[in-house]
Amino acid sequence: MDKDQVAAVLVEIGTLLELKGENPFKTRAYQNAARTLEGLSEPLEKIVAEDRLKGMKGIGEALQEKITTLVTTGRLPYYEDLKASLPPGLVDLLGLQGVGPKKVKKLYQELGIDSLASLEAACRAGKIADLEGFGEKSQAKILEAIAFRQKFASHHRLVDALEAAEPILAALREHPDVTRCSAAGSLRRWKEVIGDIDFVVSSRQPAPVLQFFVQQPGIASVLAQGDTKASVLLESGIQADLRVVSDVEYPYALAYFTGSKEHNIVMRQRAIARGLRLNEYGLFRSAEETRDPALRIACQDEADLYRELGLDYVPPELREDRGEFVAAEQHQLPRLIEWTSLKGSLHNHSDWSDGRNTLSDIADHAVEHGLAYWAITDHSKASFQAQGLDAERLRQQLVAVREVNQKLADSGTDFRLLSGSEVDILKDGLDFNDDLLAELEVVVASLHVPSSDEAENTKRLIRAAENPFVHMLGHLSGRLLLERDAYKVNQTAVIDACAATGTWIELNASPYRFDLDWRLWQYARSKGVRCVINCDAHRLDHFAWLRLGAGVARKGWLQASDVINTQSLATLRKSLATKRSA
Repeated sequence: MDKDQVAAVLVEIGTLLELKGENPFKTRAYQNAARTLEGLSEPLEKIVAEDRLKGMKGIGEALQEKITTLVTTGRLPYYEDLKASLPPGLVDLLGLQGVGPKKVKKLYQELGIDSLASLEAACRAGKIADLEGFGEKSQAKILEAIAFRQKFASHHRLVDALEAAEPILAALREHPDVTRCSAAGSLRRWKEVIGDIDFVVSSRQPAPVLQFFVQQPGIASVLAQGDTKASVLLESGIQADLRVVSDVEYPYALAYFTGSKEHNIVMRQRAIARGLRLNEYGLFRSAEETRDPALRIACQDEADLYRELGLDYVPPELREDRGEFVAAEQHQLPRLIEWTSLKGSLHNHSDWSDGRNTLSDIADHAVEHGLAYWAITDHSKASFQAQGLDAERLRQQLVAVREVNQKLADSGTDFRLLSGSEVDILKDGLDFNDDLLAELEVVVASLHVPSSDEAENTKRLIRAAENPFVHMLGHLSGRLLLERDAYKVNQTAVIDACAATGTWIELNASPYRFDLDWRLWQYARSKGVRCVINCDAHRLDHFAWLRLGAGVARKGWLQASDVINTQSLATLRKSLATKRSA
């Protein structure tokens, strides 16, 4: 196991111990050890092999033994026994919004609730409302959370689908009987949430390709296997489907299985208007549905297919029937941003608040990745649960940032950390006064504790946008994909306010957020609002989220010129100063 896998096990052990009512100091020890491992800048395997766990912060002798066992064997009997000692449904309850270990323990001990089904039944019988520490309001919220979970039971986050799909796709590309292959469906369109994973392959020998597919690592079970199609259930719980076609059919199949339902309907209508028929097997010169090869119009790739229908090639991310056909007819499709154009991220956290890594480690990692800058915007004091900084600690951090930058300059490195804060938007204004904000290079204003009133939330966000020291609004809707709906906010009104004040809006690249939603970026762009693709990174591996954010930005029709952090450091500094001078 690597450090992240070991850390995840330690966190779960702490949670399981809390469910069993163990000493809080014991449960916290596992969580602290996990934080220490997540912050390591070198492989855990190397540290274990060199017997260097001793003396590490928060890792005593017992934890050293457990970590070593996990790293060297991939198993831990203590963990397995602990899991077996509790009903498996208890851990599922923890995934509900607002239901923590203490509440789960109480529900189990007093009502015997050990599954989502028994919890829902207890809520509907009014038993939860009568339980001390809960009440009618908690009962209603739990029912809402259960309904939310059930609604998205078969949905998966984009990052999980990519993590599952990319190794399979890489393996298929290496197979000798595969000519061409690609992911398709909502994954290829870069939807933030997907249902299942689709692969399309061209081959002269479908049988060995299908057999190879169903034998890939990480497959829990084979759901179906025929002559040209196979379906499997991955260990991650995602269904994956493979379709194998001839290479002649490949462009049409790939287009058919990539486009949204709405996009494909328009494509078929355009074909009919030209006296043609379009389906997954080809584009045919026919007034009726057909698969006759003699009637098929030859297309080498998808670009040829779109050209035959009077269109420029439409990138997969845009195939949603949201204006792409008019733009493709008029040769006005945007040149979409590439993730390699991004020079850094302007919303990130360090170990000064709830991040895992030091300023020096963050700078070193960014330099290794060829970035030009990386803003440190730790939480402000109102986010006490995230160890938010007060004014004194923030000023101490400014000194620390300058010291890191001086070392970079002395070594001849052009990269720079930027000082900043993710300042909370409170009911009566911002968490820091303007004098302190003026000392920072980057200010992200975020709403973390919303009102239940849409007008109030909208007013607070607009007021933050009107502050000349605020450069951008962070995760505007507050949504957590598959966990929490967006706050009640008039997002269009906030976008208009940002347009009027020159305030940027973040596209939070965390795969749990992707906020602002891609469906709103065309409107924001039409108003002249600039985007900032931010990782909201709390760990070094979150740097990879730049790629995810750029993919969602492409889905929102954004070009490199629409995105602030494609700018060089010198140009960015001028852009940061523009808001304040205005």
